[in-house]
Formats: sequence, structure tokens, C-alpha cells
Amino acid sequence: MTQVDQPPHYGPAAVPPSGQPQSGQPPYGQPSPGPLPVPPSPGPLQAPPPPRGPGVVPPFPAPPTEGRRRRIGLGLGIGAGVLVLACGGAVAALAGLGVVMTNALNEQAQVVIGDYLDDVKAKRFGEAYDSLCAQTRATLSRAEFTSEAQTGKPIQSWQVGDLDLASVDLAVPVDVTYADGGSGKLNAYLGQDRETGQFQVCSVEE
Repeated sequence: MTQVDQPPHYGPAAVPPSGQPQSGQPPYGQPSPGPLPVPPSPGPLQAPPPPRGPGVVPPFPAPPTEGRRRRIGLGLGIGAGVLVLACGGAVAALAGLGVVMTNALNEQAQVVIGDYLDDVKAKRFGEAYDSLCAQTRATLSRAEFTSEAQTGKPIQSWQVGDLDLASVDLAVPVDVTYADGGSGKLNAYLGQDRETGQFQVCSVEE
């Protein structure tokens, strides 16, 4: 069989009949395969959005402030009460101490004056002179004292009052009853022993 050479074709390529795919292309109606999709890279974790509603609820409830204020107020009130009681107790203690000291001084003064008047009444003039304060003994001899005591009105009884702490010379009022039945008001003036601090009679006079 003799092969007949086809003459060269000039012009556009022949289009295949409808419904037949061209060589190297997918059939009509099917998409051509493209590049595979790349999965997205994971980003930083984010907190879930707050719930919808009036305001955002915090993850942990805030501590109550009303109870704390009440506790603080209660503590301050208790502290103030304790302070008032402490101050009041201190004032009461000082007042009580002052009363005790005053009573002790009055008792000491009454004993000293009573002992002195006992010696004079019993004519123990030497012992009465020795119980006098140093200031009086420095200006009055034993003989002078004995002479004055013997010539004075004898005292039968007496009532010693309270010591006047406001007076500079420590005066103590003494109500006396004389042997003849008369009465009078005398003042006993006290001094203090420099060594013992005890009261001593300096003089008893009108």
C-alpha cells in the first residue's frame, strides 16, 4: 500500500469535536487539581471571651470589704475601750494611793503627838524633850523645856485632828481638855527626822 504524504498544514490547530478532551487536559466539567492547602500555624492561646451580660464576672470572687471594715471598727472600738479603762484604772489607782498615803501620814502624826503629850502629862519631861525635833532642841535646852512644861496648865485629855498637808510647817489641830475642866484648841507643829523621815513634835502651842 502506497503512503500518501499529507501536505503541511498552515493555520490554527484543529479543534477536537465537542465532548472529547484535548490531550493533556482534564475532561470538561472537572476542576483541575491545584496546590494542596497548607494548614494554619497554631497561634498563642487566648482566654475565652467574657460571658455576655451586665458586667464581667472575675474568675475569683473579690474578698468582701464590708466584713473587714466591721472587724477593723470593732477592733478600734475595743482598743479605745481598753485604753479608757486603763486610764480610768490608773486615775483610780492614783487616787486610792493618795488616800492611803494621807491616812498613813495622819496616823503617824497622831501617834507622835499622842506619845509626846503622854510624856508631858506623866511628867516624863526628859523623854518628852528627847522626842522633840532637832530644830527645837537646837534652840531650847533641856532645863528650859522642863521649866516651861512644869509651869504650864496640865492637860488631862486630847483629840488629835488631821495633818494639814498644805501647810508649810505641818500643823495639826489638837483639842485639849485641862485638868481643871477647861478646854482649848492647840496646834502641834511637826518636823521630820533627817535619818528616819519620821515625824517629830517641834512644839505644841495656841
